[in-house]
Amino acid sequence: MRVLLMSGLGPANLNSGYLSGSLLEGDRGPRATQVLQRAGHPDLDVNQLAFEKGGRRYALLRPRPDSVPHLTSVTLTSILAASGHDFVRVPLEEVWTSQARPPSGDIDVVLLSSTFIWNEGIVATALKWIATHVPDTPVVMGGQYTNLKFMPVMRDHPEVIAVVRGDAEESLPRVLDALQAAATLDGIPNVVWRDGPRIQINPLAYVDMELFPSPTVSGSAPIVPYESMRGCPFDCKFCSFPAASPKWRYKSAEKIVHDWTAYAAHNDAKMISAMDSTFTVPPTRLRRLLELLPGAETPPWEGFSRANTINSPELVENLARSRCRQLHIGFESMNDETLKRMSKRVSVRQNRRAGELLSRSDVGYYVFFIVGYPGETPEAFADTSDFLVDEYVGHFALSRFSITDETMPLWQDRDELRIVSDDPTDPTAAWSHVGMDSAEASRLQKETLDRVRHGSETAVLHLWQHSFQHWLMPHRDRLTNIRVEKCVERMAMAPVDYPDVAQAAKVVNDELGKLRDLGIERTDDSRTLCRDAI
Repeated sequence: MRVLLMSGLGPANLNSGYLSGSLLEGDRGPRATQVLQRAGHPDLDVNQLAFEKGGRRYALLRPRPDSVPHLTSVTLTSILAASGHDFVRVPLEEVWTSQARPPSGDIDVVLLSSTFIWNEGIVATALKWIATHVPDTPVVMGGQYTNLKFMPVMRDHPEVIAVVRGDAEESLPRVLDALQAAATLDGIPNVVWRDGPRIQINPLAYVDMELFPSPTVSGSAPIVPYESMRGCPFDCKFCSFPAASPKWRYKSAEKIVHDWTAYAAHNDAKMISAMDSTFTVPPTRLRRLLELLPGAETPPWEGFSRANTINSPELVENLARSRCRQLHIGFESMNDETLKRMSKRVSVRQNRRAGELLSRSDVGYYVFFIVGYPGETPEAFADTSDFLVDEYVGHFALSRFSITDETMPLWQDRDELRIVSDDPTDPTAAWSHVGMDSAEASRLQKETLDRVRHGSETAVLHLWQHSFQHWLMPHRDRLTNIRVEKCVERMAMAPVDYPDVAQAAKVVNDELGKLRDLGIERTDDSRTLCRDAI
C-alpha cells in the first residue's frame, strides 16, 4: 500500500496587509518610488543595509537559516515510518498557493491532516485537489478540525471513508493495515468509519505519552518541533483546542530531557521548539526541568508560557540557565475585565510583572495581544494600547479578534454580549458584539500599531522580521537591536505614514542617519554582502 500524506499550515495570514505600500513589500508602488526619489535614494533597497563584524560586511537582513518544521508532519511521518508504510508527502501550504505537484505512481489512500484547517471551505479545497490529482482515492482524515466536526465531514464528503480522532500513533497504522487487507475498521480505537450506509463511531483511547516513544526525526534537523503534552488544563473562551483534545496529559521532565538529548546526539539539533499551548505547566514539572536542563547535553529551546508562570527573578534566571532562548506569551489584554471575560485566568498585574522580569533578563520573549474580544469596548482596549505605547519593551503582535469556529466557548456568552458573526467559520467574516464591531477593531488595531511605531522607542511589532535571522545584530544587546528594528520600520513605513512626500522623504533620511549612528550603512552593491547566519 502506498500512502499520500497531506499536512501543513493553513492558507492565510490575516495581518499581512499591514505592510502594503511600504519599503518592506517586494513590489514597490509608485508612491514609495516617489518618496525615495525625493529623498535622493531612488534605488534604495532595505536589503542594501549592512554592518561590519570581524572584518566582514554583513547584510542587516539575512535570511533565517532554518525554519521550524511542522509538528504534525513530523509526528505523522514518524508514525508511518515506524509502522513500515510506504508514503510520499504533499505540503498543504503548496495546495493553498496552487503550487502542489501530484505524486508520481499509484496512491492507494490519502491521509489529510486538518490540524490547521478551520472551516468547510478549506476542507473542500483540499478534497478538490485530491479529486483532481488523485481521483477515486479514498481519504482518511484526522486533526483538530475533524476531532470536532467528524460527523459533518463524513456526512458531506463520501470520499472520506474514515476519520481518526485524537491520538493516531496506534490507530492509524491499524487503519492502513485493515484497508490493505480489505478488512473492517471495527474495533480500532479512535476511528469513525463508513459501514455501508451507516457511520460507526469507535470508542476513544489515549496513548500514554510517558511510555510511548516520541517521534523519530530522520537526518540532520537544526530545529526540532516538540510536543510535551496533549490537551490543555485551561479554558480560554477564544480557544476550542481543549474541546478537540479533552484529556490533558504530559511527559515528565526526565522524558523531555531524554528526548532532547537524543535529538541533539542523533540529529545534531541546535534548537528545540516546544509547540505545546503552555510548555511551562505544571509548575512541578517546570521546576524539575529547570533542575535537570543546565547539566544536560540538550540544545537551547523555546516554548509557549503563561504570564503568571513568570513570577520571580529566580525563575527567569533559571530559565536562562536552562538555555531558554525565547518564550511566547499571550498577554491578550491589559484590562482585567476583558481578561476575565476571556477566562484567561491571569491578571494585568501578572502580565506586567512578567514583562518587567523578562525585559531585564537574557531570555527573549514575544507577546500576543488581541483587540476586539467580545465585550471589549474601545475604552477598555485603550488600556492595552496605552501599555504598548508607554510601557512595553520588546516584540509583540496585535491581532484583530476573529471567530473561527461555532464551537468556540465564547458562544456561551452570545446572548449577554450580543455576539453576531456573518459566518462563524470564517475568520475574515464581519462580526459585532456589545462593545464594538470588526470594522472598529480593525481601525483600533491599525491606530495602535501606528501609535507604537511613532510613540514608543522600546516596543516593536514583530511581523516583517519573521523571514530574517533573529536578532538582526546578534553581537549587540537587546535594546540596540530594538532601536535598529524601529529605525528600519519607521523608514520602510514612511511612504504609508505620511501623506506629504517631502515629509516622508525627510523621515527616510532621518532614519538612515540613525542607522548610520548604530553602525549600519547602505551598500550600493548588495551582492557583495555576507548573508550567512551569525
